Amino acid sequence: MNNAAPASARPRGRPRGNPPTRESIVSAARTLFLERGYRLTTLRAVAGAAGVDPALIAYHFGSKKGLFADVMQFQCANALAVDDVLGGDPATLPDRLIDAVTDLWEDADFRQLTTRGEEAAEVIREYLERELLARLVEFLGGRDATARATAVVTILGGLIYTRYLNPLPTPAALTPSETRHVLAPALRAALAPRPRTAATGADRRGARVSGGGAVKRRQDGGPAAEPH
Repeated sequence: MNNAAPASARPRGRPRGNPPTRESIVSAARTLFLERGYRLTTLRAVAGAAGVDPALIAYHFGSKKGLFADVMQFQCANALAVDDVLGGDPATLPDRLIDAVTDLWEDADFRQLTTRGEEAAEVIREYLERELLARLVEFLGGRDATARATAVVTILGGLIYTRYLNPLPTPAALTPSETRHVLAPALRAALAPRPRTAATGADRRGARVSGGGAVKRRQDGGPAAEPH
């Protein structure tokens, strides 16, 4: 009888990867994307710079586009650290949100990476929606959290588009501090809780009718005469 312990089955699914190895791949890819651009950077070159087999990159990231997305996500997460932005004084949250966006986009390396238009824009959209929007909804809480968070991300998305992606002369000419001064009031208003919608006349009439035993009132406040 063979008493050897059976070999454990290999777990299914995509491996999570050794974090140091993954970080070294992302770091090497970032350097090469900055030096050569997206088109001229190959997975083989990244593998050589990171000291890993090219198959490992394809295994963990799927493709060059997937690797580029990870590089961009790393850049966004470093500059727009949502935990840090949300963790301070609520009164200055609008300032921190604007500063995080301008700090990220004023960085020369990040701007160079974003020249790879379609892929970069897709990553930025996903980051704003999956990271910032979702975390803001959780942070704000309450019945109108989604509306408030959506308003904030819409303002920040407009800032990114009109100042960086498709710059308009006036927004692009502002300094980061001027940008903060101009947009902070709008963000403050967007973050403020919404007042409850006042009941309409129809709502009030419906409420009176629903209370079947309620006494009808005259306009002067006295009880109305019952019909004979």
